[in-house]
Amino acid sequence: MFFFTGLRISEALELTFERLDAAQGAVLIRTLKRRTKTHFRAVPLPRAFLKELQAMSAGKTPEERLWPFSRRTGYRHIKKLMKNAGISGPHACPKGLRHGFGIACVQKNIPLPTVSKWMGHSSIATTAIYLNAMGDEERQFAKRIW
Repeated sequence: MFFFTGLRISEALELTFERLDAAQGAVLIRTLKRRTKTHFRAVPLPRAFLKELQAMSAGKTPEERLWPFSRRTGYRHIKKLMKNAGISGPHACPKGLRHGFGIACVQKNIPLPTVSKWMGHSSIATTAIYLNAMGDEERQFAKRIW
C-alpha cells in the first residue's frame, strides 16, 4: 500500500474498507497533515491489489480499519517485512516506501502536480524535493541522456 500510494503510516492505519473505490480503481485517503479541514485524495491502485484488499473485507463492516493495529506495531511490521526482503538502511521503513513512491513517480515522468496530489502535499515545493534524487535514482536520470 505504501509503495502504490505514497501515503503516510498514520494515513494507512486509519484506512477503512469503505475507502476502497472499485469503480474508480482507487483508494480514498484522508490527508492527515492538513489540520484546518478534512481533505481526501483519491490515489489509483493496481486492480489486482485492489481486489486483494477487497478480499480482506470478507466478514468485515465497511467502517473497520484495513490494519487494526497501532502506529508503532505498523512500523514494526514494515521494518520486519523490509528485513525479510533483504532491504536495510535508513529507507527500510514506512517513510522510505513513501520516498520510493515519490522517486518512482519522478522516474516515470508523472507530472509533479499529480505526484503532489497523490502524496497529499499542500505545496508543490515539497514534492519538488523528489527532483533532487541522489545515488541510484540520480544515476537513472543520467542514463536518459547517455
